[in-house]
Amino acid sequence: MQTIPESETVPMTDPALPAIQLSLIPGVGPRTVQNLVNHFGNLESVFSTSHEELVALPGVGPKLARKILDNRDGAAAREEIERLREARVNFLLRGTDEYPMLLDDIPDAPQILYHKGDIQPADQLAVAIVGSRRCTPYGLDQANKIGSALARAGVTVVSGLARGIDAAAHRGALDAGGRTLAVFATGLGTVYPPEHRDLAARVEQQGALITESCYDQLPIAGLFPQRNRIISGLSLGVILIEASRKSGSLHTARHAMEQGREVFAVPGRIDSLESQGCLDLIRDGATLIRSVEDVLDELGPLAQPVQTKNKGEVRKPIELNLNEQETEILNVLTSDPQHIDEVLRAVSLDPSRVLSTLTVLEMKQLVRRHPGNYLSRP
Repeated sequence: MQTIPESETVPMTDPALPAIQLSLIPGVGPRTVQNLVNHFGNLESVFSTSHEELVALPGVGPKLARKILDNRDGAAAREEIERLREARVNFLLRGTDEYPMLLDDIPDAPQILYHKGDIQPADQLAVAIVGSRRCTPYGLDQANKIGSALARAGVTVVSGLARGIDAAAHRGALDAGGRTLAVFATGLGTVYPPEHRDLAARVEQQGALITESCYDQLPIAGLFPQRNRIISGLSLGVILIEASRKSGSLHTARHAMEQGREVFAVPGRIDSLESQGCLDLIRDGATLIRSVEDVLDELGPLAQPVQTKNKGEVRKPIELNLNEQETEILNVLTSDPQHIDEVLRAVSLDPSRVLSTLTVLEMKQLVRRHPGNYLSRP
């Protein structure tokens, strides 16, 4: 995590400066930034190039090129860093070890993420919940229950702090004592909607508030669909609860599909307008879910193991569904093959129960059997 420096000046060689500077320039969106990175290889070179070279790039016209070069001294970025420090906002740069691994996987990931609260390695075990702002009591209840159940299982809940489904999902995770991440379309100096200030404060304590926008960015309609790619990008999968055919949450589902993430939908009444988007997704191949178990069963293996409080090292989300006996036996195994006798000695269970449980774990593809009665985790 990049810590805000105490001094008022930052060397021009600091890689944070050009990323922050670009985030302050109106008209520079994620696609433009990605085009700049693709062309120059790094953002530092953007501010030392010629006007002609900038204008020749996709998405950069004469006016935007002039704005970029007028800010080549980095003065505005230095001022922003000082303001961020005073507001207790930190940031993560793409390409650093602390940057979220799942998000770094998508092609148009933000070059800089501003955040309040903390982003942890365990947050790669995350699922997003999104849906309608104008939801029914059924939708609110399902969002709260699923958010709570995911949190109790050890999954981080990601959403957008919006009215309706988003807020219910955050509250469900918080009330269960779990972690949750709220992705803003605004800067962190503006909580939107304003009535969610208290909710945002709770999220900051049990997770993080995240944005790619500069601190003073106000809500603009176009920023919300753009923000949705970050919600899906931070997550292994996206759950939609009550989305009409015009719902902005369908943007998140489309981003998830493009990013290779799982898409889940909670079915609703067939005559409810607020369920039509979800029903369409189910018809077109999204996974219908009835419980959190349905979600965890469908999610693929993690990019790297995650250490959890209740289940130890988790390699596949389905492991969060295991009972105490299955978890104890699985945690004895490693990637290196172990003889069955070693496993039997390492647990306090009756050998017959261990053998039957190993068979169940093998059927769930959580244990691999090798010749000579050796076992390992895949």
